[in-house]
Amino acid sequence: MTSLKYPLVAANGPRFAADIVSVVREGARIRLDYSVRSLAVVDRLIQGIRSEAPPVEAVTETLLGFGAYAGEVLVRHADASWVDFDETQREWFGHPFGVRTPDGRAWNPLGRAVRCFENGIDDSVQLLYVAVVVADPRDI
Repeated sequence: MTSLKYPLVAANGPRFAADIVSVVREGARIRLDYSVRSLAVVDRLIQGIRSEAPPVEAVTETLLGFGAYAGEVLVRHADASWVDFDETQREWFGHPFGVRTPDGRAWNPLGRAVRCFENGIDDSVQLLYVAVVVADPRDI
């Protein structure tokens, strides 16, 4: 992975998210507003990158930004909080930080964005939100 702008710690989740918002606004002229509905836009952006078939290593920083954006949507709309994962969680999730919901569950939005790129829309960041907060996906 290339050198990242910030250390991969929970306190920097909002920074990674804000950076991808700026990149998307300046590069694609798309406004991400941290709404739940904007996660569908993020999924489309990830799928657009995926359709070009770059190696994951070439887009890892961008994908981490999209994952942090999804995490920040969870923070703002699902009362989640950014957390640094313990050693077991880091090993399990493959990332050093994510979010925790009030019920105590830990979630890995960074990994979800990478999996959305690798596996397709079945691993969408919007579906992560659904898994976290909604019993019926028609509610979003």
